[in-house]
Amino acid sequence: MPPRPPRSLLRIARRQTVRLLRSSLEPQEIERTLRRTVHQTLDLMPLDARLLMRHRQRTKRLNRQLAWSLAFVAGAINAGGFMAVKTYTSHVSGAISRAADELAIGNRTLALGAISTVGCFAAGAFFTSMLISFGRRHRFRSHYALSLTLEAGLMVALGMMGHELHQMRRFALPLTVVLLAFLMGMHNSVVTTISSAEVRTTHMTGIATDIGLELGRLLYFNRDRSRRMKEVRANRDKLKLHALILAAFFGGGLAGAVGFQHLGFKIVFGLAAFLVFLGLQPILYDLRVRRRLLRQSTR
Repeated sequence: MPPRPPRSLLRIARRQTVRLLRSSLEPQEIERTLRRTVHQTLDLMPLDARLLMRHRQRTKRLNRQLAWSLAFVAGAINAGGFMAVKTYTSHVSGAISRAADELAIGNRTLALGAISTVGCFAAGAFFTSMLISFGRRHRFRSHYALSLTLEAGLMVALGMMGHELHQMRRFALPLTVVLLAFLMGMHNSVVTTISSAEVRTTHMTGIATDIGLELGRLLYFNRDRSRRMKEVRANRDKLKLHALILAAFFGGGLAGAVGFQHLGFKIVFGLAAFLVFLGLQPILYDLRVRRRLLRQSTR
């Protein structure tokens, strides 16, 4: 028998459905009901409703939630992408090294492909930066959510291209690689910007390096307790955060690889739905504000 949803979720869905049917089906009431349902569902999940909202000071709790959720998605995309195209599109260091190796042995086509992967990764970060800057200038509260929603749209396009990858491999394979690299660039830049560069979800080399550094400081024995010498202390919060990112990336990679083996490119539809769900609340808020301003201007 398939697993049943939690009773709390069923209770919320039943309550909101009855309330919606009893009320007049006006756009404002439907939007309020949707926002209320999303907010109550987020309270049941280990995700804060303000995860992608714009505010001045982000707490450690928000950064941890941002880290594990988006690192899981990044790991799933990266591992699932490798199962599809036999290359890791977020590994920029490896792509640059491969370009140098291929040029050294005279294989210009593969070298150009590796350089294109790096360029598309940077293009994804550039596009996200422009989109976030546009949202800030126009005082959108959902500028981060819009970036993730567009990323989800590209993931849906990638899933729809899965069938063509087998039919037209010579054309679809390079397009899939550059699209995956573009997605990874978008994904990493959103997380880097919203966390003020404290969290990166696709750069596990840096994460593993920071974990090693903090473990070295943690296990260092401060033999001399002189006041003139500052004691070596580890940043335990940073160590926990990076260990969480590494574990979430591994878990996402495992889920993405297993999911691709059983579902193929359909696995990206679930990941896209998760990103849209995260960005739904700030997008609904901006839509409500813009509609209110539009009504005031037409009076």
